[in-house]
Amino acid sequence: MSTASQSPSPVAIIGAGLSKFGRQPDLTGRQMAVQAIRAALDDAGIAWSDVEVAFGGSDGSGLADTLVADLGLTGIPFTNVKNGCATGGSALVAAVNAIRSGTAEIALAVGFDKHPRGAFDPRPEDWGLPAGYGEAGLMVTTQFFAIKIARYMQEHGISERTLAAVAAKAFRNGAINPNAWRREALTDEAVAAAPMVNDPLTQFMFCSPGEGGAAIVVASAAAAQRLGARQVRLLSAVTRTRGFGSFEVFAPSIQGQGTPSSVSSDAARAAFESAGVTPADIDVAQLQDTEAGAEIMHLAECGFCEHGEQEEWIASAATEIGGRLPVNTDGGCIANGEPIGASGLRQVHEIVTQLRGEAGERQVPASPRLGFTHVYGAPGVSACTVLEAVR
Repeated sequence: MSTASQSPSPVAIIGAGLSKFGRQPDLTGRQMAVQAIRAALDDAGIAWSDVEVAFGGSDGSGLADTLVADLGLTGIPFTNVKNGCATGGSALVAAVNAIRSGTAEIALAVGFDKHPRGAFDPRPEDWGLPAGYGEAGLMVTTQFFAIKIARYMQEHGISERTLAAVAAKAFRNGAINPNAWRREALTDEAVAAAPMVNDPLTQFMFCSPGEGGAAIVVASAAAAQRLGARQVRLLSAVTRTRGFGSFEVFAPSIQGQGTPSSVSSDAARAAFESAGVTPADIDVAQLQDTEAGAEIMHLAECGFCEHGEQEEWIASAATEIGGRLPVNTDGGCIANGEPIGASGLRQVHEIVTQLRGEAGERQVPASPRLGFTHVYGAPGVSACTVLEAVR
């Protein structure tokens, strides 16, 4: 039998670590990365010298491979990754593949960033776009997200009330997450009454560019057993880029005919197929919530409900911590901010915490068995994972 037709080698997450998220004027992005790595190593019960290969990156806070100056000069391969909001997810995929290929038994993925206040300010030339695209204001991501959700609301009957409810849930969950940036609960009414940024999205419906680091240690099944680690099984980790006909950040026009394609749908489908499970099997999920509308759209794009059903889901508290599919139990990007390099691995950290039953006040009841993570970003890239509790 060829290798391609065999099941992939089992991979376990044996360590997960975070720095604090939010404004930290006395720390650099690199320092937050080191904090996250050391926390992940401590969680795994290993030393930096036990790590055989590493992958990581940031959007604008330095090169991950230089972290060895702080961690120790062990000589391991350390590859820099930069893939937008999927940076952390892409680093994790690379670490998983290193384990599955037999290159290493213990690997590390890290993501980090420290963004200044204000909106992201990408240059159109860096994204293969003419300068006029930026001069027209189309590089301002808040405009794209507002355009996309406004169209979606019109097509599928989603109300502004539901937008406010999603954001308010994020703030409630952030208030009981000691590591979150935004720790003050807000009501639906306060979210809806906040200043309008780009119609229909108000200030409190958006996440903010933020600061933080996240790290994950993965290992082969044999290494995890040898170490006696508190493992969570990683069933799948995939990334995908946009296909023809998609409607994406920095490409907000629909090509072709019919319903636009979705890179999130493509990535989620591949993750579920690789894991051998369905969306209905998932007990707790992390979905990209750059703004409240994104979480709404991603519920359907990732296969958890039909388009338009989100209105009923949110009204019935289905995505609350005690609901049928708790979503963004740590407050998501809205409460934690978005340090681009770290967001995907923050999601994985939260699912690991939930599957271990260690989430404290925000713990999902009834011992969740399967978790899912999803990130989405410019210019149309998505990374998804499926994780399983080991008991």
